[in-house]
Amino acid sequence: MLLDDLMPWSTGPLRLGRGWVTAPDARTLRSRWEALVRAGEHERRALFRESRARTLHSGVAALPGQRTGTGRLAREDGPCPEPVRIVHGAFDEQWVIPDHRLIDVARPELWRVADGHQLFALEQGHVPGATGPALLVSGVLPEGRSPAGRPGRIRPLYRRPGGAEPNLAPGLLEALRERFGDGVMPGDVFAWAVAAGRATAKGCVVPFTSDAGVWALGVELGHSLVSIQLRGARGGARPRLPGGRRPYVRAAIASWPTGVEYDAEDEALLVGEGRIAPVPAEAWDFQVGGVRVVEHWFARRTAEVEPGTLEAIRPGAWPQEWTSELLELITVLALLAQLDDRRTELAQEAARTEWPDVGVPPVPTAARRPASVLDHHEEGPEGQFALI
Repeated sequence: MLLDDLMPWSTGPLRLGRGWVTAPDARTLRSRWEALVRAGEHERRALFRESRARTLHSGVAALPGQRTGTGRLAREDGPCPEPVRIVHGAFDEQWVIPDHRLIDVARPELWRVADGHQLFALEQGHVPGATGPALLVSGVLPEGRSPAGRPGRIRPLYRRPGGAEPNLAPGLLEALRERFGDGVMPGDVFAWAVAAGRATAKGCVVPFTSDAGVWALGVELGHSLVSIQLRGARGGARPRLPGGRRPYVRAAIASWPTGVEYDAEDEALLVGEGRIAPVPAEAWDFQVGGVRVVEHWFARRTAEVEPGTLEAIRPGAWPQEWTSELLELITVLALLAQLDDRRTELAQEAARTEWPDVGVPPVPTAARRPASVLDHHEEGPEGQFALI
């Protein structure tokens, strides 16, 4: 079953339009905003980097759930909107200024349902021969592009705020409950898709088993994969490797490292003059879309930037918090890699016990569109009231 029929409502990736609206730390975003609003008219236009979708005079509504201005950005002189977390690439949690005036295509329908109940599945754009998971999971809004730059599809688990109305094919949950019991919940279907899904040229394919035992094993594995990727969100435990295998900083990452290398013999990650060990080879080699995740994560933080731009405003030295995030990233990738054999075994068992006809009717067109949220109050351009 194609994931497109299993979770029918999806959107394309966000199109930020300008790189300076995201950063690995919130302080940098506040500094960039201050530089923008302090600038005169001509300098502000150059710093902002206008596009066909957004200029300093664009009139747009506020993003759902965000307290941001809706006046013309050319007149803006207030404080920076509070940055929020976003997944910007595979396993890369960064920050974004959640101001609709700054983002070319922000997908307001996703912001409207992004809350403490929501989970997002990010279906990777197909890269022939690439290894890695077909689906990534996050509790915060994903930007939606793979490290290879290919657009994916963002699929929320729920169509409405508060965990209401699962984004599942009509009739699917009932069919699964009839076979596996009334205890099957939307999160279980989500977990099964994460564990059993595989990438193909047509999109992510999710086979279903007719065996209750295989179903239970797959759901358990899927919940483990989801929990690791959520990193302690939704009340779960933060990911940790067993004692003796946890990565530690053996030599501090000083100043501004210009490269990252892996010492396979000592299982050490060399970040400039810094050294982190032990780092399992599986974590270093972990790829998404044909791109090594750790290298891509590092490159996003140290790439050369054009002087005089807002992107050039960033920390003067490597922040300690980035090191902590790197240690957690290594842990997440190592734990996911440890489950690869179980995912392979599940794929074999699902194929052996495949349920070829789950009995779900064709997906109606309305299920592929976002639900109407009629009680959600939002502010339109120039402070006008909007009811969506």
